[in-house]
Amino acid sequence: MHTTTKFLIKSLLIIQIVLFANLTQAQTDTTQQITIGRTNTLEQQQKPYVILISADGFRYDYAKKYRAKHLLALSRKGIRAKSMIPSYPSVTFPNHYSIVTGLYPSHHGLVNNTFFDKKLNAKYSIGSDVVRDGEWYSGTPLWVLAEQQGMLAASMFWVGSEAAIKGIRPTYYYNYNEQMPIYERIKVVKEWLSLPEDKRPHLITFYLSEPDHSGHGFGPESIETEQAVKMVDSAIYQLTEAVKSTGLPVNFIFASDHGMTSVDRENPIPTPKAIDTAKFFILSSGTLMDVQAKNKADIVPLYEQLKNTEKDYKVYLKTNMPEYLHYSDKDDRMNRIGDILLIPEWPKVFSNHRPGIGYHGFDPATVKDMHATFFAWGPAFKKRLKIPSFENVNIYPLIAELLNLTITEEIDGKKEILHKVLK
Repeated sequence: MHTTTKFLIKSLLIIQIVLFANLTQAQTDTTQQITIGRTNTLEQQQKPYVILISADGFRYDYAKKYRAKHLLALSRKGIRAKSMIPSYPSVTFPNHYSIVTGLYPSHHGLVNNTFFDKKLNAKYSIGSDVVRDGEWYSGTPLWVLAEQQGMLAASMFWVGSEAAIKGIRPTYYYNYNEQMPIYERIKVVKEWLSLPEDKRPHLITFYLSEPDHSGHGFGPESIETEQAVKMVDSAIYQLTEAVKSTGLPVNFIFASDHGMTSVDRENPIPTPKAIDTAKFFILSSGTLMDVQAKNKADIVPLYEQLKNTEKDYKVYLKTNMPEYLHYSDKDDRMNRIGDILLIPEWPKVFSNHRPGIGYHGFDPATVKDMHATFFAWGPAFKKRLKIPSFENVNIYPLIAELLNLTITEEIDGKKEILHKVLK
């Protein structure tokens, strides 16, 4: 291994440990979870292999901006999108789950990183134990679709992969943790692909938490974010080299959930005084303030009051949200979107204190910095093809087509959008 590569990967590990020790509420179990007794059918043993990679917060322009040489070289040999458009709101959990279900957040149920379910009378929040409860998730994730059709799947972390969705988890998976070094994760992927054909996963998800952490902590224009991008680039190189040594025809998709932008730290929008917390819950703020009423009779009076005083933000009822966001009452299949929604106008954010540097969550139709990355390469993909921007829900039908899996329910993604990238 090159000295530079060793340094970059070591630096990535140091950043993960030092900067994000506050994530100790996340699981620390690094034991591989395996469902015994499953095998690939003979038909599925003949199928291609796909590794779906997410680098959290890897903005659409980061590879070029910060000279991610390995990713640029790989994408030049395969597919490179102008950008990938995240679903609204452009935050981590909803978009990771949109990528693997082909559904908008309002349709698959993860409407934000934190939200309340009236039927369950409970709150979903990242970092809590509820992420492993399948009752919170709708749709059919790619690994569930594969397992249902006799194809083994594995997950080196992904939103929803720890939960039994439709009663199914990937055959091989890990509970999310940040203690597992990158080189160990890569080693496990190689081991999976070295298993006998009947036990070898054909679909693997692989998640990296950078450069999101650095983008939040130091901003998208910082040296720290540049270093994080280059360290991700090095990790992907090491992954591709490890996979290459197996001799298998593996296809790679490198994507991200959203981008990152700098915000106005000097003039945040305070929580409007009109919101009486004795009458309303505020489930999230920052780039989207989600307000839920304890008594429905209080909704319209508060909305009208906020509408008359709105400044630097737009206020909507759940019933009159812009249709293109797919985030209104008619879209809300699991009744989890707030009664009143306050959307700040970039670069403003809601905060009662001085906010951080980097944010995401804005409307990607109006804030280009929210756009994500999409690259793909491998034997199934065409060579040296640039494609226009597209919505992330279209990755699902692409992978299903690549693996020749039958989609069993209605989705928002459309097969024809990315069909042209396959040979």
